[in-house]
Amino acid sequence: MCGIAGLYTKSATLREHLGAHLADMLEQLSDRGPDSAGVAFYRDPAPLGCCKVSLHSPFAAPDWEALRAELSVAFGHTRMATESRVTTEHSHPFSTGLDLCLVHNGSLSNHNRLRRSLAREGIRFRTDCDSEVAAGYLTWRLRAGASLEEALEGCLDDLDGFYTFAVGTADGFAVLRDPIACKPAVMAETDEWVAMASEYRAIAVLPGAEDAVTWEPAPGHVYSWGTASLVA
Repeated sequence: MCGIAGLYTKSATLREHLGAHLADMLEQLSDRGPDSAGVAFYRDPAPLGCCKVSLHSPFAAPDWEALRAELSVAFGHTRMATESRVTTEHSHPFSTGLDLCLVHNGSLSNHNRLRRSLAREGIRFRTDCDSEVAAGYLTWRLRAGASLEEALEGCLDDLDGFYTFAVGTADGFAVLRDPIACKPAVMAETDEWVAMASEYRAIAVLPGAEDAVTWEPAPGHVYSWGTASLVA
């Protein structure tokens, strides 16, 4: 079963160490699958004519410090997707559009049909992974004018299966579990951060976790933070 984690920062102090905190969270989830771990970071929207990418450096000591101050939302995933080929191209996180990233714990049963439908709407896919279809669906809804909350609510009608989504966009951070909610998930919030993970131990390593408000996200309910937030 996939291990997913999301961390949204509220303070500049924590933002400076976002990558280190996400790495700590992923380390706690690493025994869910030793074959892969991936991360993605998001903050401001991409400028016109540009897009955001995930980076890999072939060098032993890349200068990531120059990027650190630009980040405020981070996502992580351990274990490659098991419903598609086991390659790095088929593993999470998935980015679609100019500014959307998604990690997913679960499985969609109608992703092939939905992929064909979204392709006719101009959404491009590079893998056969159902998680990329979920990301593409959200991008399509956002392009049509929906808010992030509205796009995620649409998942409850249009996506069949069981899933927990953690999503980042230019507007912030959001989490959704399907109405059955058989996949584990936990959330926590302090004055400095909001976090979600497949297991609490991934959140317990964050600063101030012992004083955080902690809860299990309700089935079929959107939780979001950012410029257009709904905090439940």
